[in-house]
Amino acid sequence: MTVIRKATEQDVAAVALIYEHILSEEEVGRCTIGWQRGVYPTRETALRAVEQADLYVAEADATVVAAMRLNQEQVPEYQLCRWQYPAPDDQVMVMHTLVVDPQQAKRGYGRQMVDFYEQYAKARQCPYLRIDTNARNLRARSFYARQGYREAGIVPCTFNGIEGVSLVCIEKKLADESRLPGGQA
Repeated sequence: MTVIRKATEQDVAAVALIYEHILSEEEVGRCTIGWQRGVYPTRETALRAVEQADLYVAEADATVVAAMRLNQEQVPEYQLCRWQYPAPDDQVMVMHTLVVDPQQAKRGYGRQMVDFYEQYAKARQCPYLRIDTNARNLRARSFYARQGYREAGIVPCTFNGIEGVSLVCIEKKLADESRLPGGQA
């Protein structure tokens, strides 16, 4: 059984280890994410997210298998994107740095995290969802497309301290349940 919960300081080491596993996979050519060891993400990335109380982890069999940040912080690069769904800031929820331990791949943890993200946003009346990824991360781009997200644009930038990034801005608008059969306004 998988439990998704707010991370605590005790989870920082496990999340940092997932980052390290992904960086190692990239360094040997088994994946392309576009991150750089020692630059982003780092243990401090996870620690800051815990301190800001917006880091969530998926735990299976007492092991942290995935993590993500959820908040309403839109990075400045988002202003350079032509979103299909322009939205007031207070109605936008952003998922940052979704990671699944490569040793736990193909078990549905990524999908569970995205489902949690969507429910989290819905509960906070944020129907507009935004995510970003490096254009080189074809696996993530394909994954998000399968979950009903669309690419709104690509912004060339220095991102999280990494130069030469083509940042793919990704979005989804949650269905207005009040307009669905049986929905209540």
